[in-house]
Amino acid sequence: MRLHKEGYTVVLAAVLIWLTINYLVLLTGETVFRVFMLLATLPILVLTIRFFRYPHREIKSDPKSVFSPADGCIVAIEETTENEYFHDKRLQVSVFMSVYNVHINWNPVPGEVTYFKHHSGHFMAAYLPKSSTLNERATTVIKMADGTEVLVRQIAGAVAKRIITYSTVGKKVTQSDELGFIRFGSRVDIYLPVGTKVNVELCQEVIGSQTILAEF
Repeated sequence: MRLHKEGYTVVLAAVLIWLTINYLVLLTGETVFRVFMLLATLPILVLTIRFFRYPHREIKSDPKSVFSPADGCIVAIEETTENEYFHDKRLQVSVFMSVYNVHINWNPVPGEVTYFKHHSGHFMAAYLPKSSTLNERATTVIKMADGTEVLVRQIAGAVAKRIITYSTVGKKVTQSDELGFIRFGSRVDIYLPVGTKVNVELCQEVIGSQTILAEF
């Protein structure tokens, strides 16, 4: 299993803390206490390492398809007004990531990044609709070859405290490229033109870079 680069420092710190705690416990000489601490701390270490896993995925690009930008569950499919960039009605599709999902984000469509902005904010539960505008978030707009623009918004959650985005205005991106990474539970919203054909349903589990959310 590979680790994502965003997890190198966190995983190293977790391993060192785990080794230190269990070494100090080992010095006590109490067998029952040593076994208890080992069993209590090992799952935390394993979960931390698992969170930053980097799965091998074969990504077959399709410019007419909108790929899921993340692993998780579909929590919203609705028409709404997008007020940061488009200022008009858009079709919003949202993917919620639990702490058990892979937290790498991929670009849902190929094209050129025409807009990027990071917003500070709150850290309420990411599955709540108002988290899209109140939580810490990062907005990326990708303009496709035919002129269609797709907005992708990474949103921090109650546990997630850091949004990492690799977008820069003018950057050419493909569906095989990573959009970024969000640490410890969050959500990604995609805003599409109204009338776009949606291929998923509410509560459906999706796989980042693999599941086709919609088609143009």
